[in-house]
Amino acid sequence: MRKIMKKALGFTLAALMTLSLAACSSAGGGATGESAVGQGSATAGTSTESAASGAAASGEKIVNVGVTDTLTSLNPLLLNGGEVNKYATGLMFLPLMELDADLNFVPMVADSITTEDNLNFVIHIDEAATWSDGTPITADDVAYTALRLASPVVNNTSMMYYVFRGVGDDGFVEEGAESIEGVQVIDDKTVQFTTKEPMALMTFLNSYARYLLTLPKHVIETFAEDELTTQAWFNQPDVISGPFYLTDFDVDHYVSYTANENYWKGAPKIDKLNIRIVDGSQLYAGLQSGEIDITQQTMSVIPPEDYESVEALENVEVVYGSPITNQSVFIQTANVPDARVRQALLYAIDRQQILEQLLNGHGEVVDGFLSSASPYYDETITPITYDPARAQELLTEAGWDGSQTLRFYVNSGDSTFVNAATVMAAQWAAVGIKVEITTVDFATLMSTAGSKDYDILAVQYTYSPVDPYTDMAWLLGGEGSWTGYSDDEVNTALAGTQTTSDAAELTKLYGIADRKVQEDVPMFSAYIISAQGAVNKRLTGATPSVYGFFNDVQNWDVTE
Repeated sequence: MRKIMKKALGFTLAALMTLSLAACSSAGGGATGESAVGQGSATAGTSTESAASGAAASGEKIVNVGVTDTLTSLNPLLLNGGEVNKYATGLMFLPLMELDADLNFVPMVADSITTEDNLNFVIHIDEAATWSDGTPITADDVAYTALRLASPVVNNTSMMYYVFRGVGDDGFVEEGAESIEGVQVIDDKTVQFTTKEPMALMTFLNSYARYLLTLPKHVIETFAEDELTTQAWFNQPDVISGPFYLTDFDVDHYVSYTANENYWKGAPKIDKLNIRIVDGSQLYAGLQSGEIDITQQTMSVIPPEDYESVEALENVEVVYGSPITNQSVFIQTANVPDARVRQALLYAIDRQQILEQLLNGHGEVVDGFLSSASPYYDETITPITYDPARAQELLTEAGWDGSQTLRFYVNSGDSTFVNAATVMAAQWAAVGIKVEITTVDFATLMSTAGSKDYDILAVQYTYSPVDPYTDMAWLLGGEGSWTGYSDDEVNTALAGTQTTSDAAELTKLYGIADRKVQEDVPMFSAYIISAQGAVNKRLTGATPSVYGFFNDVQNWDVTE
């Protein structure tokens, strides 16, 4: 499983990039997409202002969602794990299953996914599931979508399909393949996926079921395979499974939708929905004026300095999300090989003070990967407390002479953490550790992470509360990983998470890994963010939530 999980980085980073770029609080901070039709460049001639104005015509009910990151594509075959892309595309094409606000997997296209051996995963499609043209959604649709996601012609390197039988280690089937050995149609409503090695059901659900947005085979098979990344149909698909049709978009500014009255889960109560891409500093004004109706905690990054102002608005309700976005600090252990020095780096900083002063306490401090949002969080792991005297003792034991300067790379777009890094560097200096902070844009930060040419590097990273395995296995995966750290006890514990579904056992196994991380400090969490979301009181049936935000969007309604 180690070989497979090391290759998961591409998919993980896609989601990471969305969250980190969102932290820039800038509509211009993310990738703008390619120029080809179908990759997010096309518009229907409607201006940004009119497409996302929220001005109702003939009493139409319109809802505007404010987000702070740009899009890359609305083509499900080009899905890269980015959160805004997934939500925006999922309004048209539903995933098989999705997490809800309480971290339960709930049916979307599939009504059940089961396994008896952690190798064969049986997916049953909801009997009521239909396309907007009235055609039933079938197992053939799912299998055909998977085939195209594994196509070397489509070349989506983010989807990790190499875990399935019949797919090469590069993630692709042979060009021209008409089926995948590990994806077998059982009957009209049942399809089975078979992995090469054991995989936990939770991993299958979180990494595959949530990201396979089924496409209508009877439409897609009419296109040549080499047209699928540029096909104009994806700019305004007329056969969908979700609650809204795409009407217009500009990857840097907005996405506009109109209701699918034939949605098989029930016609939406609102007529139109717009995703408005704005700078984070504009969210407060938009919520105040009513031009933005709702923000979500990870797609809509309200600057912490605006939290109190948003809370004071009489026209909105504020909801703080679960603490899931981790401000992770990675240490290149090849450059800082003595664990005592790495421990000193942790003892020397006052993380609680940083949390209180820079995030107004909206978050938490933990050691390891799992926050209190995870069902496998081990409450007995007490975070290392601020103890500069202990830090100095460890440095003395390690023979640290203070002449070395550690290079600390930080995302220039994350103004909150740039401030935090300055505090941390001052606290490190106080115990005799010299640190040079280099702020770079996100793309450069990711390039630096890949090159391993750093001593310390910080970035916002979300470890899935229900399935942190993929990220933990990669980041603690030894040479080639961001930390360069590996430990046999950790490897054994993580492997064990893929063969059990018992919550207590999973808590124990993940706890083993987290305790070793606390002891050896290949990385640490500066803080975990509990971000702010807000919703206009005129909008009913909608609650900002970290997961499951659009699950029941058909029930959203507007009252004046």
